[in-house]
Amino acid sequence: MNAKLIFPNRNSGWDLSVHDQNDQLVLAVEVKGTLNTSPEWAAKLRRNIFVHGIFPEAPFFLMVFPDQLYLWTHAPIYLWTHAQIQEDPVLPNYIIDASPIFQPYFDQAGIASMHISGQNLELIVSSWLGEIIYGESATTIMDESQQWLINSGLCEALHGGKIDKVTA
Repeated sequence: MNAKLIFPNRNSGWDLSVHDQNDQLVLAVEVKGTLNTSPEWAAKLRRNIFVHGIFPEAPFFLMVFPDQLYLWTHAPIYLWTHAQIQEDPVLPNYIIDASPIFQPYFDQAGIASMHISGQNLELIVSSWLGEIIYGESATTIMDESQQWLINSGLCEALHGGKIDKVTA
């Protein structure tokens, strides 16, 4: 039996999450400090996260590393059965080089991507998402390296929303 998980509160358990203007969860974000990941490795990590936790459904899931971004689109999260756990993990819909996106933030902070902590990376990701969410016209401020935001529909889903950060 597959059942959608719906929770009444905003504490989603993700490192970051974004709710749209109607207060619906649209993006779940998991931030890790690991470098040189592969899409297959990220997909296995995503599967393991879902297997070992209960999370609300979001139409977009973004896994962030200092050098790579992996985006799954319209991939609902369901309760996993034992058979599903054994299946191959679902690869991301978008694989993005994070360097052109995050390098200006690393430069401004005076830190190299290979030395950034997960917590500091979360702050950078929050700033970057904030520019998309709160920008006057999110589609006009993006360079070619961020075209995937428009193509995936994520930019439109985020614009005007609200970022939630889980505090530990």
